[in-house]
Amino acid sequence: MASAQSAEAPERALLEGQADAAYGSTPAADGQGRQAGDGPRLSPEEVLNEVMRNADEYMKIILNAFLKGLAPLFAEGLGTFALVFTVGCVVTSPTPSPWSATSIASVLMVMIYATGPISGGHLNPAVTFAMTLLGKKSFGGMVAYWLFQFMGAFTAAAVYKIVCAPHLAVVAPVPPFNAGYAAGGELLYTAMLVFVVLCCAVAKKNTPNQFYGLAIGFVVLAGGHAVGRISGAALNPAVSLPLGLGSGKDPHWALVWFAAELAGAALAAGAYRVLRPEEFGKSTADRPDLKTCCLAEAFGTFMLVVTVGLNIVSGSRATAYSAAAALMCMIYSLGNVSGAHFNPAVTLAVLAGGRERISRRDAAGYITAQIVGGLLAGCVYAAYHMGSAVADKSIKLVPGRGFDLAQASIAELITTMFLGYVVLCIATVREPYAKDLFGLVIASTVTGGSFAVGSISGGELNPSVVLGLMIGNVVNPGKGGMGPVGSWVALLVSELFGGLLAAGLFRMTHRSEFVEVEKDGDDKGDGVKGLEKGTVEADVEAAEEAASS
Repeated sequence: MASAQSAEAPERALLEGQADAAYGSTPAADGQGRQAGDGPRLSPEEVLNEVMRNADEYMKIILNAFLKGLAPLFAEGLGTFALVFTVGCVVTSPTPSPWSATSIASVLMVMIYATGPISGGHLNPAVTFAMTLLGKKSFGGMVAYWLFQFMGAFTAAAVYKIVCAPHLAVVAPVPPFNAGYAAGGELLYTAMLVFVVLCCAVAKKNTPNQFYGLAIGFVVLAGGHAVGRISGAALNPAVSLPLGLGSGKDPHWALVWFAAELAGAALAAGAYRVLRPEEFGKSTADRPDLKTCCLAEAFGTFMLVVTVGLNIVSGSRATAYSAAAALMCMIYSLGNVSGAHFNPAVTLAVLAGGRERISRRDAAGYITAQIVGGLLAGCVYAAYHMGSAVADKSIKLVPGRGFDLAQASIAELITTMFLGYVVLCIATVREPYAKDLFGLVIASTVTGGSFAVGSISGGELNPSVVLGLMIGNVVNPGKGGMGPVGSWVALLVSELFGGLLAAGLFRMTHRSEFVEVEKDGDDKGDGVKGLEKGTVEADVEAAEEAASS
């Protein structure tokens, strides 16, 4: 018993706080009131001397903390300065018009890549406004970003005036379009720009990636050619306000543009909530439901077709380039929502390509949504056609001058076939080998194909584009009347058949995609393995016959 008590004594001392316990005990104080183990105390004079001796180090710490907080704001101001200075110089200098939008888009793209890791690369008060509406940024943070964005923008406006004087950029509707058309163009493409920013740089499901700057920058390329001759395509309050107020000509238009651009940002925030419900905890499924996918297909197709139509109405010489840019931006934005087909011929190719990439039910929903999006875009394009300088001109779907319908149909069939084939090879294979380039590759197919056969067939490569242009011709036939029904029917059939041919070519060149599926399936003797087995058996039978003879 004595040994047991002695073994338990230390434990009781620790729990009960005995004075002789070592754990948690307080050292005894010496005669001067200092506890054992204390170091020597410094007098106030010694403390002051120590602070002064290390003042440089303390200042570095404080300065670094201060600059770290200001770094994002300085980055926003610097990036916005570069963008606005470029816009001012491009607009007032004799830059060839096909390259004006490219210049601005390129600067926006590189400055987003440069400042993105520091500030997020907004460079646009409309983007910051949308982020605030979605709860991604505080109101105080928005005000701070706006302050530095506008500081950079107004400074750039002053500098470009020195460089480009006496020429000045003017913010106003471009005749013959009135204020309603111009404000509508600013709203629509600012919404597209902000939506692409949210999807490519904010959405958790779509980040991180390497294409965000490319996608955002090339919205300016799409919108610049589509509405550049309607509203000037500012698409950014930091562009429209400094340039508009600084021109001295009708400065009130700058405020109209500002309101339209913020309205576009709000529209983009709403579309983002609808098409990406998982960002707000409204969906926990791995894949979006069919309704969300169809809405994404309708929205993406709408932006593609309306871009084509507005390029035609405004007399752009870069329709194929602009349309391809719009397609690329929307593919990057909605690719992981619906697959970003935006084309009934592509959906048909994916369905015929097998491997259960899309069901018949989903394909029917996709094609319906794409047709609806194309028809709505056609109505919008027709409204702009009515207000344009070519309102009396009939925009028909007919072969180019010197070509017949058979040639146009063959041209559409071949180019659509290659578009569908590229989509299947790049976006539907089991192990994609162009993960961050898929949108650029697909869009480049449209650029090449449209420029190649544009003078022959129009280079639509998409039944939704054909239907959109057709309904636009019906709504506003002009003095020339409606085009022949047989022409657009032939183009539709050619493009759909091109999608089927694309699936056939894919099955021929990508047999490994199907061999692996067949190995995992129930019938392991089908496909290539079955062909190989049949060949071996035939060879054995032939050898036996030769031996018997």
